[in-house]
Amino acid sequence: MEALKTAPRPHADTAMPPVVEAAEWAAARERLLVEEKAHTRAGDALAARRRRLPMVRIEGEWRLTGPDGEVTLLDLFEGRRQLVLYHHMLQPGDTRPCPGCSAFGDSVPEHLEHLHARDATFAMVAEAPYDEVEAYRQRMGWTMPFYSQHGSTFGADVNPSPHGPTSFAVSVFLRDGSQVYRTWTTQGRGAEALANMVDVLPYGRQETFEDSPDGWPQAPTYSVGELHDEYSPEQLAGAAAPSSTGQVATAAGANA
Repeated sequence: MEALKTAPRPHADTAMPPVVEAAEWAAARERLLVEEKAHTRAGDALAARRRRLPMVRIEGEWRLTGPDGEVTLLDLFEGRRQLVLYHHMLQPGDTRPCPGCSAFGDSVPEHLEHLHARDATFAMVAEAPYDEVEAYRQRMGWTMPFYSQHGSTFGADVNPSPHGPTSFAVSVFLRDGSQVYRTWTTQGRGAEALANMVDVLPYGRQETFEDSPDGWPQAPTYSVGELHDEYSPEQLAGAAAPSSTGQVATAAGANA
């Protein structure tokens, strides 16, 4: 390894940005910063429109498989109100799992507590049997929940992709008690939106800087997050997420 660090690099002769004086670089950086800020504001506006999408009722009973056996779609919420579900392309007997899906899984934060504190859960699902799903998850070193839809029509019913039910996609759900609704879905490069996963939630970041519909739960900007190991059990259960009234639900009555 040390030899590799000191050996001539074969890419040293590839094209590089032009070298300029510091003042010229600073001026160019300032010009780009104007565009970057406009891009950020455009993203905020897009997220605001996403939070105003209507939702559709999810009908159907599917049996998925997790570490404790059979589960339902409702179980995937883990008691919280919002669910981000990644449809992974792992197939039965897959000898070479999808590199794109694998790279996406690697990019999912190891600590999902920040998402949980916003009353949201992240999970993955794939067509492969659960033992193969779990072996792959262990190989990749992932800690996020990962379920199997093997033997059910969940993929075809919930992920009606033009590329087929085994294509990768993202679905976002909101529940009201035991009734589940779909609020958003995407495929292809749209999955890049999960780089800021909270922005695809039906309630968004739940902070006052956001342009959200009346009644959406919000708290003061930058007031939601904690160090991932400092969240209380109530926060991790979603019970301390902002409410429409600004009040915090009690653990006993939260998300019933």
